Amino acid sequence: MVINIMSKQARDTLKSLFSSAIRADLLALLLNNPDEKFYVREMATLLRKNPSGVKRELDNLEKMGIVTSKKVANLKYFQAEKKSPLFSELKSLIAKSLGAGGALKALLKTSGAKIAFIYGPYAESEDAETVDLLIVGVSAALNIEGLKDIEEKFGKKINATIIDESGFKAKKDGADPEFEKLLSGNKILLTGKL
Repeated sequence: MVINIMSKQARDTLKSLFSSAIRADLLALLLNNPDEKFYVREMATLLRKNPSGVKRELDNLEKMGIVTSKKVANLKYFQAEKKSPLFSELKSLIAKSLGAGGALKALLKTSGAKIAFIYGPYAESEDAETVDLLIVGVSAALNIEGLKDIEEKFGKKINATIIDESGFKAKKDGADPEFEKLLSGNKILLTGKL
């Protein structure tokens, strides 16, 4: 006798969960920023996706109980549903599938960073224990708890250096040999353009 350990509803939810690239991007954004609320156009801009596709996928995720929404004035805000039985497992699955670099990229999307990249040993090999991260022009919205979560999840020490845009431009344009070496070495660009 074959025992089916997964209910039809669970199978259907899993099939529909991973059927869209937009949905995967939305899950990464929302699950890596569970305390943030976003409206459709904001998410579409952050993810560089069509707002109508984003709205459709958000509605589907809401029907599955993975996100919640709340209308404030004329905007509908969406947020990860932390009470969902799938929340922690999906968050872990998304993080593992993205790797430390992808998890940092998803986290930084909401930070206001103009440029962010990984340099140093991790840019050479993902086996490195330390992730050196340079963030340019970040606002106070940098999610420090999110960085700590990524450190714990991947067993990596994250050394984040934050510099304002004018400081970055001055170092880039100046004759700082250490900074030139950093910029000429291997990098994993997370956001912005160098």
